[in-house]
Amino acid sequence: MRGLIRAWLVASTLSGVPSTVHALVTGRDVLAATRAAGALLGRPTVPRGVAAHVGVSAFWTAVLAAVDARRPLGVTGGAVAGLAIAALDLGVVRVPAVRALPAVPQWLDHVAFGALVGWSLGVSRAGGVHCGPRPATVNGRSCAGRTCADETTGTRNPGPHRGSPA
Repeated sequence: MRGLIRAWLVASTLSGVPSTVHALVTGRDVLAATRAAGALLGRPTVPRGVAAHVGVSAFWTAVLAAVDARRPLGVTGGAVAGLAIAALDLGVVRVPAVRALPAVPQWLDHVAFGALVGWSLGVSRAGGVHCGPRPATVNGRSCAGRTCADETTGTRNPGPHRGSPA
């Protein structure tokens, strides 16, 4: 459950970066997408947009976590899932306020969302830095005589080891 919540927090917080950067670069309103999401709950306002984003992000995170439990997504699989979600959210669900936004940044937000969920679930599945019985170094830290899994990829790092013969 903790991994699911972490994936939701990471993805829902960071997935709006593409559209935010686009808005800043083009001089558009950075809260326009948030307001537009509010239309899902009646009117395009920032508070409703935040509530809609929280709910929709939680729903899609739960869906991707269910898929990930059967077949790990990773970053690439998550990005592909984000494209599928964008096709549904932006193509099938027709909300005029959302459709009025520039399309490419919205699609990129969805791809980022899926990639971030896939990455975060992978980190959770790997259990962060997991130590076993052999010496290793992860990210420049000695695991004091144990083999460690890299928390970002889940791969074992058997050496070379700090403080042991190469």
